[in-house]
Amino acid sequence: MDTKIGSLDVTKPPTNDVVSCNHANATVIHPCVPSAAINGCGDSTLGGHLARRLVEVGVTDVFSVPGDFNLTLLDHLIAEPALNVVGCCNELNAGYAADGYARARGVGACVVTFTVGGLSVLNAIAGAYSENLPLICVVGGPNSNDYGTSRILHHTIGLPDFSQELRCFQTITCFQAVVNNLEDAHDLIDTAISTALKERKPVYISISCNLPGIPHPTFSRDPVPFSLSPRLSNKMGLEAAVEAAAEFLNKAVKPVLVGGPKLRVAAAGDAFVELADASGYALAVMPSAKGQVPEHHPHFIGTYWGAVSTAFCAEIVESADAYLFAGPIFNDYSSVGYSLLLKKEKAIIVQPDRVVIANGPAFGCVLMKDFLEGLAKRLKHNNTSYENYHRIFVPEGLPLQAAPKEPLRVNVLFQHIQKMLSGETGVIAETGDSWFNCQKLKLPKGCGYEFQMQYGSIGWSVGATLGYAQAVPEKRVVAFIGDGSFQVTAQDVSTMLRCGQKTIIFLINNGGYTIEVEIHDGPYNVIKNWNYTGLVDAIHNGEGKCWTAKVFCEEELVEAIATATGPKKDSLCFIEVIAHKDDTSKELLEWGSRVSAANSRPPNPQ
Repeated sequence: MDTKIGSLDVTKPPTNDVVSCNHANATVIHPCVPSAAINGCGDSTLGGHLARRLVEVGVTDVFSVPGDFNLTLLDHLIAEPALNVVGCCNELNAGYAADGYARARGVGACVVTFTVGGLSVLNAIAGAYSENLPLICVVGGPNSNDYGTSRILHHTIGLPDFSQELRCFQTITCFQAVVNNLEDAHDLIDTAISTALKERKPVYISISCNLPGIPHPTFSRDPVPFSLSPRLSNKMGLEAAVEAAAEFLNKAVKPVLVGGPKLRVAAAGDAFVELADASGYALAVMPSAKGQVPEHHPHFIGTYWGAVSTAFCAEIVESADAYLFAGPIFNDYSSVGYSLLLKKEKAIIVQPDRVVIANGPAFGCVLMKDFLEGLAKRLKHNNTSYENYHRIFVPEGLPLQAAPKEPLRVNVLFQHIQKMLSGETGVIAETGDSWFNCQKLKLPKGCGYEFQMQYGSIGWSVGATLGYAQAVPEKRVVAFIGDGSFQVTAQDVSTMLRCGQKTIIFLINNGGYTIEVEIHDGPYNVIKNWNYTGLVDAIHNGEGKCWTAKVFCEEELVEAIATATGPKKDSLCFIEVIAHKDDTSKELLEWGSRVSAANSRPPNPQ
């Protein structure tokens, strides 16, 4: 981790009164808006530079919560015509929104105030770090004159040491910049933002509250687009890795490919598909990589998730005599309590900059994209594993026909959800049973899909839905959120309304933390029931376009979906689905028991 702190040193910009919600190779980050929009401000201040730099790297929406230390900075961000400042209800949701935005745009940003705001947003930043998302967290800091003094400030823990917030961010960001001096502000800001883009991780920028509005010569011209130094593979290592992998795979009878979540950070999704095309191997994804590999690919066989894989996928993967995993993360959740039936001697593990072949050689400084592209040219075509899958595959049956007015079952719900999806939709799945139900959805070409598996923070989806929908206004986002998770972060439905978003939220009301019930049950997993549609109606309060419905049976669900996709297609639609507390997917039942067993392992003998 790198930390740079400016030395001690020590107007008002034009402002708008209303916050708007409108809408690596040798990489040059080009402006995502017309240059006239970037050049139009003519603001030679720190605040103006930060605003123009954010726009230049592709951020056109910043999620914020105002506080007295960041107000002047927010004035300058608002004054940038190409930048929208989206006010959120709390810092945690602002961070989650930046996370969702970064998933769609490649980079996101949030702005909060010193310590009380910074410590509130920490959980969201940690989640973005775990998911390898470039996220720029800007904090309005103390007046530059207060550094190095014995003064005690508000919004602190009552000590004259202002570094508490910085120390908290050091473990969950890849670069930290404390800007309390105009002389090196330009360098610190640009270094932080470029580092986020290069490392695909969050960064922290603290800006003293008295600096954003002061002109300085270093900000006198518009930011020059970044030209990021390319990361290069070691050519000898790359050739050796490709040769060894090709020899290993070409000897196999029924090899398979499995995509993992680090395909995104390695920017290797296209190269992975190219390898699948060239090799003819059966193609699967790990659960946390769903949406990163096209499911309409002719050799796609589903999600590999051990005992809770989609139908017939695990049998093909685990019976293969060789498997290549591109960008995997094998944690206790993705391995179903460490119960995957995989053998190291059969596996090629490809990480963003490293290749390990079975029990044999390992190759460092080899970029995943380069390796997959090189390997595609060296493999013999072999479609045996896919033919085996096609031979044993039996189409999934339909849920039992519901009797008239029968209480709605979750499997019936998702049967209807499948019909809603298209290339013009995006799916957000909250931590919980929605993980498992959404994994079984078949994504049409162009349909987005996001969930947070590595960090698994309940409540993530509300803010992430806000940010994702803001980043891709051309798509209609369909979010699946459990009642327990919704209670954590519900407030920012109001921000969705203020931004005119047209998301469809399915609130699964089954009376508690269902995923935790299946891991370890107890009275703490039961929550107070809310009138969720009544709550959203109260938040709506007649401002913006909003429609709510509460459904108890299939007939009401069909009617609600027809309304949400028809007369109310331009509104935010909130559909509360009443489900039985024990109505869970079979995958959650199996997964929960295995994770519970992993959690309850006794201590090793001393």
